[in-house]
Amino acid sequence: MKLLFDLFPVILFFVAYKVSGIYVATGVAIAATFAQIAWLKLRGKTVEPMLWISLAIIVVFGGATLLLHDETFIKWKPTVLYWLFAAILLGSQWIWNKNLMRTLMGSQLKLPDAVWNKVNLSWSLFFLVAGALNLYVAFNFATDTWVNFKLFGLLGLMVVFVLAQGLFLAKHVQEESK
Repeated sequence: MKLLFDLFPVILFFVAYKVSGIYVATGVAIAATFAQIAWLKLRGKTVEPMLWISLAIIVVFGGATLLLHDETFIKWKPTVLYWLFAAILLGSQWIWNKNLMRTLMGSQLKLPDAVWNKVNLSWSLFFLVAGALNLYVAFNFATDTWVNFKLFGLLGLMVVFVLAQGLFLAKHVQEESK
């Protein structure tokens, strides 16, 4: 359910694009992200910092798309979000000597520091590559292709990466339990 909740704005963006075009889809994505936050607040739940960041980015880039009637801005949104995630992960480790992946997952997994560093670095690299791929597709293919890639391509890459990460972690978790 959490995955579906997280994908809510992307799915609505995709559907709205197919029905009404990029500008309506952009407005729908902005509204959907506001709705996510309102839903969490009404249920008394904490809004994760990444959702606030996502809201800020969709409002800025989606707003620029609507205001200037230029789809270039919304096409940059996933890249900016992914590269910001990469910068946060790398910066927290290299500048503040804090591994955010361990902070997020450490209560569920016991791993050596070297493995946590690899996990943090691999997620950072994933986000850097995903952001670059988004730009490549956004500016070398039709908008329709980019919208399909945004939902199916980036989500597919994420699923493959998470599965690969799980296999990597399983090997180390088994070593720990021995």
